[in-house]
Amino acid sequence: MKKRHLTGILAMGAVGALALTSCANGGAGDGDAEGGDLGTITLGYIPSWTDGLSTAYLLEDQLTKLGYTVEMQTLTEAGPLYAGLAQGDVDIYPSAWPELTHASYMEEYGDDIEDLGAYYEGAQLTLAVPSYMDDIDSIEDLKGNADRFDGKIIGIEPGAGLTAQTQDVAMPEYGLDEEYELVTSSTAAMLTELGNAIDNEEDIVVTLWRPFWAYGSYDVKDLEDPNGGMGGNEALHFLGTSGFAEEFPEAAELIAGIQLDDEQYASLEDLVVNEYGEGQEAEAIDAWLEENPDAFDTIVTE
Repeated sequence: MKKRHLTGILAMGAVGALALTSCANGGAGDGDAEGGDLGTITLGYIPSWTDGLSTAYLLEDQLTKLGYTVEMQTLTEAGPLYAGLAQGDVDIYPSAWPELTHASYMEEYGDDIEDLGAYYEGAQLTLAVPSYMDDIDSIEDLKGNADRFDGKIIGIEPGAGLTAQTQDVAMPEYGLDEEYELVTSSTAAMLTELGNAIDNEEDIVVTLWRPFWAYGSYDVKDLEDPNGGMGGNEALHFLGTSGFAEEFPEAAELIAGIQLDDEQYASLEDLVVNEYGEGQEAEAIDAWLEENPDAFDTIVTE
């Protein structure tokens, strides 16, 4: 029996075909096995950003149970994802940072994007070092110590809001732009370098963010940010293409009811990313729902 705190179901037509160029389509959320009558919703996310990965599969599960067909669209950069959302090629971005980190994208595309609600409060961008670095506790301490880090801050994707905040705001704020290079590649590459450095007890500084499962897997500490160069706390939002709530009212109501606390979010990400992993996301969501049957007011269970 399904538990719903939602209004009556309205039939909707399918949305248009996706026009974006991306990494891949599919996964557990192909939407073909349990397609419903309410229409088709496309979720766009960046797999290496595991907040969006986790919430994408949570939404895939919930929207499918509600009666939608769900398509999963993966991309590698935030810019094309926001563009696709604004153009209607993607219906939902399931974990956006629109208040600070992605503010530039919202300035460019926000008129064609609909805020469907915040699901997590207190997210933040950080610079972090291994916990054994006893004499480096603040971003200020990096100044004059570039030789210890080979003059590098190890970052993630070049198009990430975290990258722009670090390079354009934090590094100039602390005078690090004259001593350090922000090295960008991918989240996976950053974590590989972090893990290798810790295994060898070497000095390294990386860009991170909270919430992120890596804090439970790597012995690191956030550097204090007395000047606020990395920005303040912000909420993580579900964003929809303009007109989403009008076209998909049942989905919008379900999504607006999702708010997760630290423990709920941490267990969701850990199950999807670590306990089950790639190819078993649906099983991870099933396990999470079993452990958190009352996680949010609009939850749909079978």
